[in-house]
Amino acid sequence: MSDATSPLLPPARIALIGLGNMGAPMALQLVKTDYQVCGFDISPDARQRFSSMGGGVASEVASAVAGADAIITLLPDSKAVRQALDSFIQSVKADCVIIDMSSSDPVETRKLGQELIGKGFGFIDAPVSGGVRRAVDGTLTIMVGGSSATIDRAEPVLQAMGKSIFRTGDLGSGHAMKALNNYVSAAGLLAAVEAVAIGKQFGLDPLLMTDVLNVSTGRNNTTEAKLKQFIISETYNAGFPLKLMAKDVGIANSLAHAIDVPAPLSDACSKLWTDASNALGNSADHTAIGKHIAGLNSQKGD
Repeated sequence: MSDATSPLLPPARIALIGLGNMGAPMALQLVKTDYQVCGFDISPDARQRFSSMGGGVASEVASAVAGADAIITLLPDSKAVRQALDSFIQSVKADCVIIDMSSSDPVETRKLGQELIGKGFGFIDAPVSGGVRRAVDGTLTIMVGGSSATIDRAEPVLQAMGKSIFRTGDLGSGHAMKALNNYVSAAGLLAAVEAVAIGKQFGLDPLLMTDVLNVSTGRNNTTEAKLKQFIISETYNAGFPLKLMAKDVGIANSLAHAIDVPAPLSDACSKLWTDASNALGNSADHTAIGKHIAGLNSQKGD
């Protein structure tokens, strides 16, 4: 068993809160690395799925975190993380490291961190990039903010789930980096979708446009991995919800306003993603924003 300063090596006890599309495969990577993992989710179905995969589960969150050397939260937003921690913090042992791997608001992360660190807990933010596929194979990119000493303790745990670990700076910087990465991705997606819509109206073939973009300076993640595969094909099933992309872009935009950085493109981008999320609903994939943009064009035609 690790003491309060040594790295959290297997078979340390890890509680993972949030067994959704990302949480369950990430927890399984920890199991494969011989950590003692206890998962919890408010959904009985999610707990059952994880159990059927070979993971350990608890029916109550206090039972999951009791005695844990590290607690990982993978929840929808900062509010959910705070609510979860408030519900179980009395059951957490004093030298536990709490790792928020959710896509949280960096400003709220710093507020929460001050409270937790003030109570003697270790706390870092470590959001991920790479999607479900890379969660399954343990090759996620992980952006980590917090004190070097706490990150040193948690690093073996993170290495079990990710291939590229970036220390981004002070607490909250990991969440800031994640939101800004997704903003850049989302802005590039919008640019690609709009360009294809303009070109198609002018008479260009969208498939040809994609080929040209991919060997030219307009190439980006969307042109390479989404245009033909999910948007032009109208399958819209890349595997990342539109509502979560809208949330992440909103976090990046809110951060700009919180620190008084003018961000007119972020303002416009955030509004478009929020409008699309409201129009298409919670079940829509983020690539379905192509459908939303096409709908705007149709409305103009009307």
